[in-house]
Amino acid sequence: MSYELLKTLHLISLISWFAGLFYLPRLFVYHTMAVSEPAGNERFKVMERKLYRAIMTPAMISTLLFGFLLWEKIGYGREAGWLHAKLTLVFFLVVYQLYCGYFISDFAKDQNKKSETFFRIWNEVPTLLLIAITVLVIYKPF
Repeated sequence: MSYELLKTLHLISLISWFAGLFYLPRLFVYHTMAVSEPAGNERFKVMERKLYRAIMTPAMISTLLFGFLLWEKIGYGREAGWLHAKLTLVFFLVVYQLYCGYFISDFAKDQNKKSETFFRIWNEVPTLLLIAITVLVIYKPF
């Protein structure tokens, strides 16, 4: 596979993954507000589960796969400190997604203990990580 194709597939996967990372916590905000409405509560459970399983998880896996293949193709080594910093932030994104899965299971069991405000703040985490990762990739500071 060519470098250009790998980079294209990596970016398409990344954009799809981040679409889910931005949208799912917003669903949590709305779900928290609709928990007393049975039909809305069930609708949000379905939406969250489908977004997580059908879009976010495949997009995360393909982002990681194409990123690894890019890394292998380019051959960055130990001297690429920016890449190690980026991979650390990507690790936190994966943990963030897994934690979102935990929230989905809490909502599915009607056991969510987090507030609407918590989820509004939680929604900003992927934005901060995206900014940091983008700066590392563009400027390669170390």
